[in-house]
Amino acid sequence: MKLLLITLLTSFILSTTGWQLDFEHAKAEASQSHKLILLNFSGSDWCGPCIKLKKDIFESAAFQEFATNRLILVRADFPRLSKNQLEAKQIAHNEALAEKYNRQGKFPLTLLLDANGKVLKEWDGYPQSLTPSSFMETIQSLTPPAK
Repeated sequence: MKLLLITLLTSFILSTTGWQLDFEHAKAEASQSHKLILLNFSGSDWCGPCIKLKKDIFESAAFQEFATNRLILVRADFPRLSKNQLEAKQIAHNEALAEKYNRQGKFPLTLLLDANGKVLKEWDGYPQSLTPSSFMETIQSLTPPAK
């Protein structure tokens, strides 16, 4: 019953946000769909720039439409409040991603990756000059045409 609830909740989160939690699944999907992966390291309940980046860029209608056609979105979240803690399996998964892609523990850190996991572009922090348009233009210059 608990596993079913977790599966349903995860499906709901993915369907409402577009963000995946499983990097290996995202790589397989990216390979199949010829899309790139946008990996975001976030501290959702303690990192002000992470919260602002999510609100201003990732939740903008323009970015969401753009991402649907061009990207596989993956979030590696590191909440601090006990009420927001992730399951042990997800914590281990996110820590493994951080060990590979974010050894310095930067937040927010956003990476554009190919389907093999090769880093194509890195955004360290949330620069004041970053807008949804400029963010999408940078990604578009590195993205294969939408299919």
